[in-house]
Amino acid sequence: MTNFGYTLMTEQSGPKELVRYAVAAEQRGFDFAVSSDHYSPWLVSQGHAPYAWTVLGAVAQATERVELMTYVTCPIQRYHPAVVAQKAATLQLLADGRFLLGLGAGENLNEHVTGEGWPPVDQRQDMFEEAVQIIRELHTGELVTWEGNYFRVDSARIWDLPEGGVPIGLAMSGEKGLERFGSLADHLITTEPDKDLLAAWDALSAGGRKIGQIPICWGPDRDAAIGLAHDQFRWFGGGWAVNADLPTPAGFAGASKYVRPEDVAEQIPCGPDLDAIVESVSAFWEAGFTDIALVQVGDALQERFLEEAAEPLLGLLRDAAK
Repeated sequence: MTNFGYTLMTEQSGPKELVRYAVAAEQRGFDFAVSSDHYSPWLVSQGHAPYAWTVLGAVAQATERVELMTYVTCPIQRYHPAVVAQKAATLQLLADGRFLLGLGAGENLNEHVTGEGWPPVDQRQDMFEEAVQIIRELHTGELVTWEGNYFRVDSARIWDLPEGGVPIGLAMSGEKGLERFGSLADHLITTEPDKDLLAAWDALSAGGRKIGQIPICWGPDRDAAIGLAHDQFRWFGGGWAVNADLPTPAGFAGASKYVRPEDVAEQIPCGPDLDAIVESVSAFWEAGFTDIALVQVGDALQERFLEEAAEPLLGLLRDAAK
């Protein structure tokens, strides 16, 4: 069975709104909720960037059933991995076991704020591997001292730790990433419906989940929905190789200034046609994803999407994915 999730987009909504949307998403029948973890929005027009962990703590108390997840947290610069280990354990306790820690190697947009400079990609991968190892060590509950190439940990222990630690999903793409990080992950996070990658993960893991995400822009007027998606999400087509290194919303605006509304509409299903959304999402379950999070683009349509479209859309998705 495929699980369908709702995305708490911290870039496009304020903290109180996000908690309200999470409650509504649970009521409408979503299986899980993922939260982005950003210091800055991609574009100025999005206008928000609350602290994801505070939001998720509130969501954990305001909901009862939906699983919660970071999609994804970077543990290499803005956060020290020892701090990530502590707050993940605390959130798992608050959520009564409903939390999954999603980790990735990060973006310059969010990490440059510490003023340390953005490392080249090979170094980021090395840092990421070491950070995940530290988090796993701390989630054993043992006293940890670590002297690595990039991080030091001095006599640290997680005192409030859920039984069994916290499950970890790692953002990976390509066979090289899977070969390097697959053994450190309980679950796979990836953004493209790559059947070969998912098959390789199945061969490596013991039943680990395959978690993906896709943007949509449901709205009663297709042209207005396309305009909203262009305003808020035109950066989306840049690809990871570009997006990971851009430092500011101004950089994203410059990189996407020639993207046309029709270009966005080719990548993101826009408007009231639920069947068109199902068709776009189908590539993910056909590739083998177990969990698919929807991103409803734009705060302006969020409440209406949840009130009018979410339940019928989930019904169509579940029927089609059987």
